[in-house]
Amino acid sequence: MVRRTIFIDSKSSKPKYQQIISSVCNSIEKKSLKKGDKVPSINQICSDYKLSRDTVMFAFNELKARGILMAQPGKGYYIASTEIQREERIFVLFDELNAFKEDLYNSLINSLKDNANVEVYFHHFNFKVFKNLIAESIGKYTSYIIMPATFDNTHHLLAKIPKDKVFILDRLKPDLKIYPVVYQNFKQDFYDALIEGIPLLRKYRKLVFVNPGGKEPAERSTAFEEFCKEYKFNCAIVKSLSGVRPSLYEVYFLISDRDLVELVKITKYNNYKVGKKFGIVSFNNTMLKEVVVGGITTISTDFVAMGKTLAEMVLERKKGQIRNPSRLIVRKSL
Repeated sequence: MVRRTIFIDSKSSKPKYQQIISSVCNSIEKKSLKKGDKVPSINQICSDYKLSRDTVMFAFNELKARGILMAQPGKGYYIASTEIQREERIFVLFDELNAFKEDLYNSLINSLKDNANVEVYFHHFNFKVFKNLIAESIGKYTSYIIMPATFDNTHHLLAKIPKDKVFILDRLKPDLKIYPVVYQNFKQDFYDALIEGIPLLRKYRKLVFVNPGGKEPAERSTAFEEFCKEYKFNCAIVKSLSGVRPSLYEVYFLISDRDLVELVKITKYNNYKVGKKFGIVSFNNTMLKEVVVGGITTISTDFVAMGKTLAEMVLERKKGQIRNPSRLIVRKSL
């Protein structure tokens, strides 16, 4: 039965697990496999074609994710559906939910144009949650969009998923370079924005970068220090606004939206004229920042573009490392 159902070409460049998937789908199209038919066992395929168990499991998990195969404990695998054109099922693992992540998600959904069913999860920078969510997702989806955030050395967690189904989001990770990625260059983006803003920044006596650290990209601090040294700006990096006394002719760069709210309150209390004698720049653009104190200047990647690029990558199975565009959006606060 294996010979009539599974066909493996050892000389083909097509991965063996994909050949197994194609074999089953072709057999269904030719009606040699019907709903309820039993397929060859994993051990049988491994033995006949000298394949590893992992290779066959990759194929069977994909067929299960598409709804084509079902497993009956103790009995084996059976054809669950002969509808081989199954809807794309996408697993999305974000770090946390916030306003700009919502923009990214909405752009992704709109760009998929009802061609996929998307399920979103959040790891909240908790490695155990990250690890468990990935482990529980294996074999249930046709594509995986993973945001590793601050976690390094995660390749072993993703290795159980066929690599052509994994897409990395937001950060370049050395151990994940085999996967397609849409990323931000946090250092270069900040540096370029500062360069663009020089004419406005010159009216301030001091530049202050409020960087809480932890989950935030360390490269931004490097970019800030290099820029201030090169262009001779008086500067400081602080972790929070606690214990800081914002003064006139200072400009603050804020990652946290909580710090943004707190600083706006301080300016109102001290009657500082934002954008004239006191500057504010926030990271990650949102609609709300367009209107706060007449408009908050932001340094932001284009989250809508990121969602569109991701959708295109998934639907067309594109490869490569794509840097997502970022820019300085000047408003009244600077």
